[in-house]
Amino acid sequence: MKLLMAGVVALSCLLIHVESFAADIPAKDRTVILVSLDGFPAWMWKDPSLPIPNLRRLAEEGVVAEAMTVSNPSITWINHTTMITGVEPRKHGVLFNGLLVRNGDQPPKVEPWRNREEMVHVPTLYDATTAAKLTSAEVDWVAVTNPKTITWSFPELPTKDNEIAKELIDAGEMTAEQIEWFKSKNPAWRDVIWTKAACHLIKTRKPNFLMFHLLNTDAINHGTGPGTSASFTAYAFADRLMGDLLQSIKDAGLQDKATVIVTTDHGFKKVKNVIYPNVAFRKAGLINANGAKVLNCEAYTMAQGGLAFVYVTDPNKKTKLLPQLRQLCGKLEGVSQVIDGEEGHKLGMPTPAENQGMGDLVLYAKDGYAFQTPVDREQEVEPSKTYLGTHGYPNTEADLDGIFLAWGYGIGKGKQLKRVTNLDIAPTIARLLNVEMPEMDGRVLTEVLAP
Repeated sequence: MKLLMAGVVALSCLLIHVESFAADIPAKDRTVILVSLDGFPAWMWKDPSLPIPNLRRLAEEGVVAEAMTVSNPSITWINHTTMITGVEPRKHGVLFNGLLVRNGDQPPKVEPWRNREEMVHVPTLYDATTAAKLTSAEVDWVAVTNPKTITWSFPELPTKDNEIAKELIDAGEMTAEQIEWFKSKNPAWRDVIWTKAACHLIKTRKPNFLMFHLLNTDAINHGTGPGTSASFTAYAFADRLMGDLLQSIKDAGLQDKATVIVTTDHGFKKVKNVIYPNVAFRKAGLINANGAKVLNCEAYTMAQGGLAFVYVTDPNKKTKLLPQLRQLCGKLEGVSQVIDGEEGHKLGMPTPAENQGMGDLVLYAKDGYAFQTPVDREQEVEPSKTYLGTHGYPNTEADLDGIFLAWGYGIGKGKQLKRVTNLDIAPTIARLLNVEMPEMDGRVLTEVLAP
């Protein structure tokens, strides 16, 4: 309780200084912080019993939207990329938490640590800040491996030679040993370290643009389901870390110059049953497997929670196999839609010809169902025991709506909006920083800005 109250007090002190914005502060002297609290559904935000005092205070003093529409697929890396490009996945190219690579008659693979240039096909906000001679930083952002235009980076999996990691070690905030086992530790602990890195960057570098991503909330919602006691506790913990971030703004002397935008990548649904399309493919003779190992396949499904992409591994067999696959998938319990990949544009996604990661078919699950990839199960559908929440469902479903709030320099006070889209985030930040971006699918949220 003392820690929680400390965060609230820190925020209260910070808010005192926001009553009068300094006029026309140059972008080079300002900081815009984009915070993503992974998997924060709007429906949970609306629960008054959710203990998030720091975030609620920001919303009261700034601007909050009732709901934010996310992009399809409603998955983490896709939507983080939409936030900083302002364009649909059809254009920016990210369709997985990594880069999907076709592999002949073997299942496709998703490779997360491919260079940003291979995954993101359009300019980003951090490209724009560099072009404008401003600085940028990222902490646990995604699809940014080996970025050429981010000034300072503390990645999802830091190494001992990382500049910020060295400084945190020297400051006693973490140890070299902890860097070694960073990946194996629980996401709550990693959130703490990522927050320390973000606070350190704010106080020592004062970047003009900071991208900051916390992940524990997503892990808890997947494991226990959204809206559970564990889920509520995870959001309360994220709010406590937000208190640290806000205190660092005050410590850096940026309380009159900083803008904070807090949002998320997707909402969440509860899961009761899991669908295994690859089991159906195996039984139909389309996958040859020895236990869990696929020896070869004519078709394969890559699952992303409430969505799955189906691939025909040999392009020459598409005409023959797609009718069979449509019929097979359409009969599976729990499947609500089977969509041809050629219709990707209707979902804001590319066609298979435009992006090899796009499925030849797109499957969506019904409420209470989600997809997974194993081939060695006995049944095509089984009750889910440890996978109790997920996302990936169509972005038109209310449970997938996320949160959006903005506070600080250049932001109006006490405003409430009905709905925004995450396509609007990049245009609005570009306006706040006065940087040039190519034409985007979103718009500047002028109603968010101070008059």
